[in-house]
Amino acid sequence: MAVDLDLLVLGDANPDLVLHGGDVVPAFGQAEHLVDDARLAIGGSGAILACGAAKLGLRVAIAAVVGEDLFGRFMRDCLADLGVDVGGVHIDPETPTGVTVVLSGPDDRAILTVPGTIAGLSIGRIDPTQLERARHVHVSSYFLQAALTASLPDVFGAVRARGGTTSVDPNWDPNERWDGGLLDLLALTDVFLPNAMEATRIAHTSDLDAAARSLAERAGVVAIKNGDRGALAMQGGVTHREEPAPVALVDATGAGDSFDAGFLAAWLDGGPVERALALANVCGALSTRAIGGTGAQPTMDEAMASLEGSAA
Repeated sequence: MAVDLDLLVLGDANPDLVLHGGDVVPAFGQAEHLVDDARLAIGGSGAILACGAAKLGLRVAIAAVVGEDLFGRFMRDCLADLGVDVGGVHIDPETPTGVTVVLSGPDDRAILTVPGTIAGLSIGRIDPTQLERARHVHVSSYFLQAALTASLPDVFGAVRARGGTTSVDPNWDPNERWDGGLLDLLALTDVFLPNAMEATRIAHTSDLDAAARSLAERAGVVAIKNGDRGALAMQGGVTHREEPAPVALVDATGAGDSFDAGFLAAWLDGGPVERALALANVCGALSTRAIGGTGAQPTMDEAMASLEGSAA
């Protein structure tokens, strides 16, 4: 079978309702606060990454579960409009599409999620031909994929056995146990993409460099997003660092997923880890120029222009 997909994303596809500006910190007691803006946008770590990778020029498909409802139709239509193959999006008529409310402040965000179909992706709902067609398979929101995680060692093993590669972005663990099979799966993971807080919790250390070293002993490459402190990657005991890219921040929703898209785009193109980290860092930063996770994701030309400008 022809390998005609660069990237297959296994993960979450649910809309974000992003509330931005004004007093976004809620208060009980029927206190009404006014905010400046509200946007219904593509959400879910997997969906945002898929859109970012497609905009960078990769051939991308997503396997996810949505409900037979307004939010599910919104997600399928928006993903397709941005060039993502949605043939593997399963429609569950019994469960509503998940939705996330993002309270986006100037320095931080609060996130409220109704899981809905987010945890509904299982191996039986993934088209096996898509797995065979993909050069690279990525799992998003590992800790939310309750129906899938037990099958991932077999999935990743099969992908790697035929010459494909794999990656994982864990995202936050709502149960704060920080394993659930993930540490064992890293032995079958070519690229691990946590943020700094996730990395230190998974590695059970408060020292980020120590966390990177520990995780890199299991996975092939560890690339860690560190917000306004930039990013770092480790491979084979060698550490690479990137300073934060200067951007006028509007909303950081999905910046980590856009970082993932940039890293994978460069890495799949055969670039060295330091080049992949630099592109990832720029893609994550540029995505924060607009409200929502996908509105400001760069094309490859835009990302390269920014990267070359910062190096000048």
